[in-house]
Amino acid sequence: MPATGQTSGPVPSHSVWRLAWPTIISNLLFATVGFMHIKIVAGLGTSAVAAVTTGHRVFFLIQAILMGVSVAATAMIARSWGAGQAKQAEHIHWTAMMLALALAGVLSIPMLTAPEALAGLFGLDRQTTLSAAGFIFWLGVFNLAAAINQMLATGLRATGDVITPLWFLFFSSMLNVVFAYLVAFGIGPFPKLGVPGVALGGSTAGFLITVLFVVIWWRGKFNLKPTRQISIDWGAARQLVSIGTPAVLEQGLVQLVFLIFFSIVARYGTDAYAAYGIGISLVSFSIVVGFGFSIAAATLVGQQLGAGRPDLALAAGWRSLRLALVAMISLAAVQVWFARELASFMVDDPEVIHLTVVFIYMLAAALPMMACEITLAGALRGAGDTRFPLKSTFCGMIFGRLLPAWLFLSLGLSVYWIFAVMLLDYSIKATMLLRRYHSRKWLMLINQAPAANGTLATIDSDKNNT
Repeated sequence: MPATGQTSGPVPSHSVWRLAWPTIISNLLFATVGFMHIKIVAGLGTSAVAAVTTGHRVFFLIQAILMGVSVAATAMIARSWGAGQAKQAEHIHWTAMMLALALAGVLSIPMLTAPEALAGLFGLDRQTTLSAAGFIFWLGVFNLAAAINQMLATGLRATGDVITPLWFLFFSSMLNVVFAYLVAFGIGPFPKLGVPGVALGGSTAGFLITVLFVVIWWRGKFNLKPTRQISIDWGAARQLVSIGTPAVLEQGLVQLVFLIFFSIVARYGTDAYAAYGIGISLVSFSIVVGFGFSIAAATLVGQQLGAGRPDLALAAGWRSLRLALVAMISLAAVQVWFARELASFMVDDPEVIHLTVVFIYMLAAALPMMACEITLAGALRGAGDTRFPLKSTFCGMIFGRLLPAWLFLSLGLSVYWIFAVMLLDYSIKATMLLRRYHSRKWLMLINQAPAANGTLATIDSDKNNT
């Protein structure tokens, strides 16, 4: 029986939108939480904004590393689901969740034992570092719950159920902002904890929703059921590690470079650092739209390959890219038009406002290249090709961002030049991924696609169209 999301003809736009729009809304909610965290502490000063920006960067590091497991799980679950092998998909999902929990536990150790050392890596002043350390500590306390939530959502999206994760994220986001505000300012019975209170309140809200998410899943109410087994499918685990390792390395590289890049921005002062954080929170509304199409591309490509239709898998990636370009460029135009108003809403410091506006302009110019990078990388990962996105990320981050930024800092150039390196970074990555996807070489990977029984399946090479 055909799996959900399977089509018999070219992948239509509505199939992409059906998968993308709930994920886009989910990502917008996620971005809104980060936006509101900064807005909540903006009245406490530029130092507080910089501290929350630092805490978010560490959080993104943890999530990005876990994303490696998520990427591998998406590819394997979607492939099994597309082939009509629901039980195999459930075993893969359970195994991926166990791996994610183990990884999250390891990553929590430095957050709990040395949060000040982590915050100190960004080269900020003492007050900002201490505030950021408190933020990081509370993130570490709830890191396991965040990993569970991420993997449950990943599994459901890989089967085509993008509505259920959206509802849970909606309620989690609403509670996150409310609790963050209450604990930051000590409203009612809550203690007044300032910047650390944002993380404690927000994470507590997320934990409560995750518990509800797990209970409903454990009762078998979703299309992807729990296996209810303690044992792990080690064959699936090896495949997850094989596919996910390049993605983990890629995200680890990205976050390492970002950490160094943020420290370079911090050399220009707290105003420039705060402006960078505010600018990211504002423009992220455009960026996360691309991730919605990335998830859609990964799911459709994986399902079509699982059904033995590589030609439709190829078409799904191109269709997702076209829609991502239209959506991201449209949103970027709106943000550029209202750049000063948006910056002024976030903070009242004239210098920070000016730098934020400049940053928004530059990042908006990079969004078309970013759409190519995000969407096509998702399509490749959906096919199990996680190595090439790693290569493109390495080239873009090292040769397009880090080395030019270090050179500009050494030459004493203004922070505008530091902001501008994003254009080169995303241009390199977009060019490499466009060439890779157009070459169709990644379709050869389906000759080693994981079959339902855990062995390697072989697909007739005549279907590759390569």
